[in-house]
Amino acid sequence: MEHDTDILIVGGGLNGPALALALAQGGLRVTVVDARPAPTRAKTGFDGRAYSLALGSKRLLSVIGVWPRIADKAQPILEIKASDGHAGQGAAPFFLHFDHAEIEEGPMGFMVEDRHLYAAFLAAMADAPGITLLSGQTVVAQEVSANGATVTLTSGQVLCARVLVGCDGRQSGVARRAGIPRTGWDYGQTALVTAINHSLPHNGIAHQFFMPEGPLAILPLPGGNRSSIVWSEQTARANAINALGDADYLDALRPRFGDFLGEISLAGTRFTYPLNLTLANSFTAPRLALVGDAAHGVHPIAGQGLNLGLRDVGALAEVLIEAARRGEDIGAADVLDRYQQWRRFDVTSLALGMDAVNKLFSNDNPILRLGRDLGMGAINAMPGLRRRFIRTAAGLEGDLPRLLQGQPI
Repeated sequence: MEHDTDILIVGGGLNGPALALALAQGGLRVTVVDARPAPTRAKTGFDGRAYSLALGSKRLLSVIGVWPRIADKAQPILEIKASDGHAGQGAAPFFLHFDHAEIEEGPMGFMVEDRHLYAAFLAAMADAPGITLLSGQTVVAQEVSANGATVTLTSGQVLCARVLVGCDGRQSGVARRAGIPRTGWDYGQTALVTAINHSLPHNGIAHQFFMPEGPLAILPLPGGNRSSIVWSEQTARANAINALGDADYLDALRPRFGDFLGEISLAGTRFTYPLNLTLANSFTAPRLALVGDAAHGVHPIAGQGLNLGLRDVGALAEVLIEAARRGEDIGAADVLDRYQQWRRFDVTSLALGMDAVNKLFSNDNPILRLGRDLGMGAINAMPGLRRRFIRTAAGLEGDLPRLLQGQPI
């Protein structure tokens, strides 16, 4: 069988381009199929969408040539404060406070706007030999044989690759066509996402305020007086809030947001996202691997969605590049199984951990509330344990792929 490319990646969001760049650096030929016209998303103005990138993810982006293109547009996260409470009543007396000064590596993470990150990926792919980007195309059929995977695009074009990678989100067509089922459940919560201007500076501090209806994350954006919010509410309440006009929307937010950043106003488009947990029952199939949300969708309570995906990217790239260097068939079942064994336990542990945290905090049981507040206070009072949490939040713990250690493959 003649292969048009070594790796065919379906999905051109963020994980797909990151994987393409990592694989191309290892000498593999890569084709990326993106359903959206590329220039449209890259050239939009600020719409409020932004990502929290852990320090480990920043290292990966540095190695694959993306970080230098966005470094001046990133906001370092210098501190994280997490507290429990009720809207309009302020925070409980016990809280968590993580300071980047407690680790040697630098800021725990960075906030980067979606438009800047996506544009940087496009520019890096355009400069990288070995990458072909097919924009405005979708896959309508896929077949797998002993020697490769073949897909048919909406244009009628047929492509054959050694390995097919699904980076096409929680409703992954690649996974569905491969017959990979999913396990998960709905949280009955919806995230309201937007950006807020505030009159007082955020000083690079990220806030997580746990309320019975769901958590509110306030994440610092570049400029000092602007933050991204991810505000989780019970779905019926979230839909009612989202249906309000801007002024009433802000009136609903203010008791939850508080006045510690002064006066607030809307700075971006308003979005809503239903919240659920969804895990692919397998991250691989014959000649196929799943990455990012195609493999796992988790609660945004710790902002780990993209960071988990980039860990997948680092692991799969390392497995495939090393296999190619040894002369192995990169699409062989035993090669792809190395990727699954590396990532599945880590992903499942974190997904279930975030699920437990959400269930623990998204209620008003007085006994649970006392226990979780005392727990946060105890962690905050123990420097060694607090430092471990900081390193975990920064993506510096666990069996890290080389790219997330800042090393080329």
